Amino acid sequence: MKTLYALLTSLWVLTSCEKIWFEGALQSQDPFTNFDHLWQTCRDKYSYFDLKKIDWDQVRIQYRAQLQHGMSQEALFNVLGGMLSELKDDHTNLKSNFNRSRFGVVYTAQDNFDWRIVVDHYLTPNYVITGPFQHDFINGLNIGYIRFSSFTGTMNKQHLDFILTRYQESAGLILDIRENGGGDMEDIFTLLSRFIEKKTLLYYSKIKAGPGKNDFSEAEPVYLNPHSGIRFGKKVVLLTDRGTYSAGSFTALATQAIPNVTRIGYTTGGGLGVPVGGQLPNGWRYRFSITQTLSLDKKPDYEQGVPPDITVQLDWNALTQDEILDRAIYFLTQQE
Repeated sequence: MKTLYALLTSLWVLTSCEKIWFEGALQSQDPFTNFDHLWQTCRDKYSYFDLKKIDWDQVRIQYRAQLQHGMSQEALFNVLGGMLSELKDDHTNLKSNFNRSRFGVVYTAQDNFDWRIVVDHYLTPNYVITGPFQHDFINGLNIGYIRFSSFTGTMNKQHLDFILTRYQESAGLILDIRENGGGDMEDIFTLLSRFIEKKTLLYYSKIKAGPGKNDFSEAEPVYLNPHSGIRFGKKVVLLTDRGTYSAGSFTALATQAIPNVTRIGYTTGGGLGVPVGGQLPNGWRYRFSITQTLSLDKKPDYEQGVPPDITVQLDWNALTQDEILDRAIYFLTQQE
């Protein structure tokens, strides 16, 4: 597992690794050459065609028919970016010097988070900021609230020691990662190691290893060891929504293996494939997912979102209340 983990984390953060996977091509501005290069590379390397029931041959017919010799760069970008959007994956992008394509998974469900509501009605204005975390006790309650908005790669032992010591005598913790679009995978392991007491199998991972439909590496287990210092063994509620993507979805999936963590809110945005990419003959850059992350029963079903244990959505007609946060408070105070 150690070798696979090192590979996955390096692929995640180092764009230079793209050269390892996707060969470059001879320079060409021809729209058909660039289209065929991108379509074929996706066909050979993308990891979730089956799960998403994508007919990539039909996509080729649909989008290649839009090409013309001498078409503008912007028109070609729209065709290629549109084709990649058929993968319905925010780890899939095309980047030129004038635009960047994206899918926008966050817009496939209603918005379920407003930081202003949390600050105005659940915390004091003097909430604490510790590294990448914003946190405090919920007003009038012995419950710690921790907002983690991005996996920045900047959390460290001192941050977590301070936070967990502060709330060690609380009834429980609420870890809010709604609208967390992801980032540094290392943060997942640093954070979750504080909530387990023994070595824990979190999930499995495998890499698309060849052009064939089923050409994947063997599924490798990903384990987590408990932190040797300060940990938190009481109830933890993880708040998620459709904007919880990539490393946020990995966190939600991993917590399925941690008994004292309960997920409340809405299904995450998914994004459980590790993306790498390459360069088209005309110089544009692209990326897409080349791995599958598998649940403990070795299924890739959560790529399009990890569901909560308890589903709740915000009522935007009541802007003084966060129903998802309220449900978490109820869960921790009613000893469910």
